[in-house]
Amino acid sequence: MSSAPHRRIPHHTVEGPGTAPPLILGPSLGTSTALWDAVAPELATTHRVVRWDLPGHGGSPADLIGPGARVAELAELVLALADALGIDRFAYAGVSLGGAVGLRLAAHDPERVASLAVICSSAHFGGERPWRERAERVRREGLATLAESAPERWFTPGFTVPGLVADHRAADPAGYAACCDALAAFDIRDRLPSITAPTLVLAGREDPATPPAHAREIADGVPGASLIEVAGASHLAPAERPDAVTAALRAHFRGPAARGTAVRREVLGDAHVDRAQANTTPLTARFQDFISRYAWGEIWTDPTLTRRERSMVTLTALVAHGHLDELALHVRAARRNGLTPEEIGAVLLQTGVYCGVPAANAAFAVARRVFDEDDPDGGQTA
Repeated sequence: MSSAPHRRIPHHTVEGPGTAPPLILGPSLGTSTALWDAVAPELATTHRVVRWDLPGHGGSPADLIGPGARVAELAELVLALADALGIDRFAYAGVSLGGAVGLRLAAHDPERVASLAVICSSAHFGGERPWRERAERVRREGLATLAESAPERWFTPGFTVPGLVADHRAADPAGYAACCDALAAFDIRDRLPSITAPTLVLAGREDPATPPAHAREIADGVPGASLIEVAGASHLAPAERPDAVTAALRAHFRGPAARGTAVRREVLGDAHVDRAQANTTPLTARFQDFISRYAWGEIWTDPTLTRRERSMVTLTALVAHGHLDELALHVRAARRNGLTPEEIGAVLLQTGVYCGVPAANAAFAVARRVFDEDDPDGGQTA
């Protein structure tokens, strides 16, 4: 460690449960941690979210890097930050230059990156000359003129985020120029095939700075990568289309939970799952994630038992423990899984032997009510 660790670790914020999986969010050139304001709180319900500022941006000092900087140096800052927070392995998502940092980390420090999302970024940024020229211009004139044109480069016509434009204007010219030097020298195309982390690439469909073709190049180069184009988004998609970006990132970083949610919908129905998700709070979010990952993403997807068989086991367990509200839900689920009312009745009859007559009596009352509510005319439903 340096004798002045504050010079080696960028300014950062941390939110979300301390025991949750860590997720580091990287910024775009000219922005600050505020780029993630509309996305990070949602991600923090299931992750320990760490946002960081580029040198000379937000709260980070400019002299973390200097003239002629490389993306590798920014990646080292991220690793130093992770070490300082006690984080060994992490998920990472970054926008533009922040995305380039993620690619560098995944290619050169694969043991640290559990999964990766690259947003409105590139494996190269159009050659050295434009970025060298911008760096010299900023060192000579400052950032006022560039900040005036930021909305045109960052957002679709008619949209802006004044706070982000203000961050651009307030950035330190020396730090900004050094970041331009890093972009000028960056080209990781030859290393894309070596990336093993599960990778999602997001492109703003109307992004002039890193057009969708750049995203496709990354997705084509990284084995197994997925590509999503976000409609109605330009270069700063997390600020312009936060709902779409949040949904994509949550599905990517949650892994088995996304798979489990699909099974949960098939078994319990969309209405129930929609209600559960709508009622999720920061208090219950991790429990809902646990249910989706473990119960539905691992147990219900195990092919050893059929869904019919799992419904029979579940009905019996619920009767045994007297969970009648859950029993009603799973009587309906058993119908979706192919059990007839007669088969459900046979399961409940057997619980009378092994769980007790009072328990079975209450269970039959629940099942009869469900059948009457779902099919009042007495016919069988699908």
